[in-house]
Amino acid sequence: MGGFFGVASKQDCVLELFYGVDYHSHLGTRRGGMAVYGEDGFYRAIHNIENSPFRTKFDHDVSEMKGYLGIGCISDYDPQPLLIQSHLGSFAITTVGKVNNYEELLKGLFEKDHSHFQEMTNGQINVTELVAALICEKESIVEGIKYVQDVVDGSMTMLVMTKEGIYGARDRYGRTPLVIGKKDDSYCLSFESHAYINLGYTDYKELGPCEVVYVTSEGIEEIRPARTGKMKICSFLWVYYGYPTSAYEGVNVEEMRYRCGSMLAKRDGDSVHPDIVAGVPDSGIAHAIGYANESGIPYARPFIKYTPTWPRSFMPTNQSQRDLIARMKLIPVQALIEDKKLLLIDDSIVRGTQLRETTEFLYRSGAKEVHIRPACPPLLYGCKYLNFSRSKSEMDLITRRVIQEQEGGEVSAEVLKEYSDPCSDRYANMIEEIRRIQNFTSLRYHRLDDLLESIGIDPSQVCTYCFDGRE
Repeated sequence: MGGFFGVASKQDCVLELFYGVDYHSHLGTRRGGMAVYGEDGFYRAIHNIENSPFRTKFDHDVSEMKGYLGIGCISDYDPQPLLIQSHLGSFAITTVGKVNNYEELLKGLFEKDHSHFQEMTNGQINVTELVAALICEKESIVEGIKYVQDVVDGSMTMLVMTKEGIYGARDRYGRTPLVIGKKDDSYCLSFESHAYINLGYTDYKELGPCEVVYVTSEGIEEIRPARTGKMKICSFLWVYYGYPTSAYEGVNVEEMRYRCGSMLAKRDGDSVHPDIVAGVPDSGIAHAIGYANESGIPYARPFIKYTPTWPRSFMPTNQSQRDLIARMKLIPVQALIEDKKLLLIDDSIVRGTQLRETTEFLYRSGAKEVHIRPACPPLLYGCKYLNFSRSKSEMDLITRRVIQEQEGGEVSAEVLKEYSDPCSDRYANMIEEIRRIQNFTSLRYHRLDDLLESIGIDPSQVCTYCFDGRE
């Protein structure tokens, strides 16, 4: 994933840009970048933030930068923002999304324009550079942005900053958010709605699918209206990615997670009797509070995340590094574990490695029972639309490994559909096998219908591909 922030102001905007970008740090831990435009022209800085927070890497740059227009990002993948010089003039660009037809688009640029790109060490090119090249295929930036929205298979939300203002464009199906904040002398554009609150901005507009706007310190111009009835916003924004203070389509993340936990408790009814309910830090906590409030079972923290130093565990490229960080960052509270029956809520189960190790660690610490309640349905399909994880194959998913073993080989789309149905025998057998492999006392996933009710917007507007394969 990744996130971005932009400012168009009558005053110097560097500090606001700096803090706005920093408020997206939960969306990535690989690279951060800022670009501004002012009297001295464009100025850009990009730093690796894998081993140090965004703020510490940009202290010097903030004192050097000056500008009344600015964009910046946190990125888990390619260095951004990029500065581009072209027949359309100079501009800066930052993106969030995934391009599935990368090879096809690249081949077209090579054949038509004999284009060339910087090659990165992994043999790939920077996707944001590819998007910039596609924009430059057209006779204006506006037409170029529209072209990108139309030809990219996947998703592409972007900010494009010229010398006069900032274009904001939400991807074709609104899979990721883009919101605008306003105050007296400036406007901002943000992935996360909470990023501008402490900077004095108020909510102005949430862009719709495929909508394009042009932002200056004087106001907002609509360039392309939103597509109606075409949204497929990512459900995982509420389940996991989103920060608790953010809202998407008017639905707050923290509040949604309370509802999610409450519905998990209602499904359990009187079937389990744990001593305490706990959330796996950090994203499982609000779900667990919702469960505890509904069930009346006390909420507690049997292990604490050591937040001063450890980053999110799935970010390092190497799986063994991720597993090590997952172990190191959680410190047990022995008094809350020993001789206790625990019910844990995690945001999801992807590979199953970390949760299995957490469960074993709880047993070693004296837990009598460990009941697991993932806050979303079983993940059956790798995400086609966002850079959800570093998985190279759907066989990285514990569900697909179990299904292949149960079916004895390749599985048809119709059979997979059965595994996504919580009322089917195949679904029940899959859950029981996962429970056995993971050594959980019991396992019950959030149902898809309950998840959609927890979110509370029109289900047809929500992407659930990773759960049911529906595009």
